[in-house]
Amino acid sequence: MDWKNLPGSGGNIEDRRGGGGLPGGGIAVGGVGGLIIALIAMFFGIDPSVVLGGGSESPPAQTQTQTPSGASSQASDENYQFVNNVMRNTNLVWGSIFQKAGRTYTNPSLVLYTRGTQSGCGAANSAVGPFYCPNDNKVYLDTSFFSQMDRQLGGGGDFAYAYVIAHEVGHHVQNELGIADQVERKQRAARTEAEANSYSVRLELQADCFAGVWGNASQTDAKITQADVQEAVRTAEAIGDDNLQRQARGGVVPDSFTHGSSQQRVNWFMTGFRSGDPNQCDTFSKAYNQL
Repeated sequence: MDWKNLPGSGGNIEDRRGGGGLPGGGIAVGGVGGLIIALIAMFFGIDPSVVLGGGSESPPAQTQTQTPSGASSQASDENYQFVNNVMRNTNLVWGSIFQKAGRTYTNPSLVLYTRGTQSGCGAANSAVGPFYCPNDNKVYLDTSFFSQMDRQLGGGGDFAYAYVIAHEVGHHVQNELGIADQVERKQRAARTEAEANSYSVRLELQADCFAGVWGNASQTDAKITQADVQEAVRTAEAIGDDNLQRQARGGVVPDSFTHGSSQQRVNWFMTGFRSGDPNQCDTFSKAYNQL
């Protein structure tokens, strides 16, 4: 993937790296139990406080912390440049899609942080992994997560990393379209935990599909190859609920799925990638057992 060739402008990156972590220590996640929670939560959640048991109170104000060398350091920082290029290109792609539909797309921001930070959805640390917060329209990312993908989950490579970002942007698209609010209402009205989880699965699979739509629109400029696509597929397989549960507990409980199985995640990503059409990403009109 030639990410340096991605067109677009305005990545909206807020660089908080070097801030020394969360005031007061933030969320403490440790031990075997913490690792299992992190493995399940680290990929593609909207609000990590739901998984980690955080409250709904407004977080204290967070002071933005720039890297010590400021913009000059960012210019030579490959992680920063990669994230900025991917984000600005998602803005271009989704801005165009919304414009064709007669709508206006509001660009999200992406917060880069080290160890921990505050978000509109509460405190977060690197164990939570990338997430989108609908309360402030920001994606949160500690780039050390990319090396965790390689070491712990067997998924890596530039296009796989871009898929992670594009998935979170997919949640922003859902927020822009009002889908996230509709799902939240349905979850509150659900009669069982399994039913509530099923709405979460539909939401996550649609975000996977939206990530594929972005990949389709970017494949020429970024020179995306079949090998690149396989990187994203391996990542999608690695973070399926069935695979994570099998690793964590030795068995699988489908009613507890919140993100979808490995096969479902691959299928919906590839649906978006092959079609390039967000209208093909309707995970809500299908019977649940047909996803």
